[in-house]
Amino acid sequence: MNLLDGKVVSAKIKEDIKKEAAEFTASAGRKPHLVAILVGNDGGSETYVASKMRNCELVGFESTNIRYGVDITEEELIAKIHEINLDPTIDGLIVQLPLPKHIDPDKITEAIDYRKDVDGFHPINLGRMQRNLPCFIPATPYGIMLMLEHYGLDIAGKKAVVVGRSNIVGSPMSILLARNSNPGNCTVTLTHSRTANLKEEVLQGDVVVAAIGKKNFVTADMVKEGAIVIDVGINRENSTETKSGFKLYGDVDFEPVAKKASWITPVPGGVGLMTIVGLLKNTLEAAKGTIYPKA
Repeated sequence: MNLLDGKVVSAKIKEDIKKEAAEFTASAGRKPHLVAILVGNDGGSETYVASKMRNCELVGFESTNIRYGVDITEEELIAKIHEINLDPTIDGLIVQLPLPKHIDPDKITEAIDYRKDVDGFHPINLGRMQRNLPCFIPATPYGIMLMLEHYGLDIAGKKAVVVGRSNIVGSPMSILLARNSNPGNCTVTLTHSRTANLKEEVLQGDVVVAAIGKKNFVTADMVKEGAIVIDVGINRENSTETKSGFKLYGDVDFEPVAKKASWITPVPGGVGLMTIVGLLKNTLEAAKGTIYPKA
């Protein structure tokens, strides 16, 4: 078993981003700027946004965290997004999910200017990704592809099985793995909670991406010998064993599966760190105008 180490890969890529950001700052007279909007006080969201802001500082970006209470209206939030869309000093905008029930996340996603949509969730970016055109790729799938590229894993012609069909990870991951690119060129099966004979489907995977959001869902009897296993899950449980008061588990039963896998990502220390890298790279490209040229 070899470890797909998100700490090592993310550190290397962030050094590259830091150099490019310094070059941009020197030529543009300002830093790449990411704005994150956080609504409410969800513990997980607080942690994710704080990590994103901290990593922006580490690579030389400017970052702004705009916070609202749960009572903000959908109209007020959309008005703020439109204001940010028009601000030329802001390159990227993310609205942290989940949102309160009275706010439609699809409306919020579509309100963001696709040229500042560094989460890669806007329908224009998703459509361009499907057509293999330049776009902002959703940060988690982007980070996974960067990890595969870093380790030089040849997955062309392999059978890939994605477990989970969310618009954030599973569905875009299946598209990226199938694209005519490197890494890519897999034959992909997209599975989910309603898939018949799920175990048998996953057992066929030379590459398995687990993104279903259930602790230890993928067990050793579901994974073939020598498979590449990518665990996207981050499942928090209260724990008296850690200072934070909680412990993180993946969607993969790590220890038994690791004995069969050729490569595997840990949780924590795997895909989560690469998601941040995907976001940072998208923000840098937004600032430079390399994907969508500046007006």
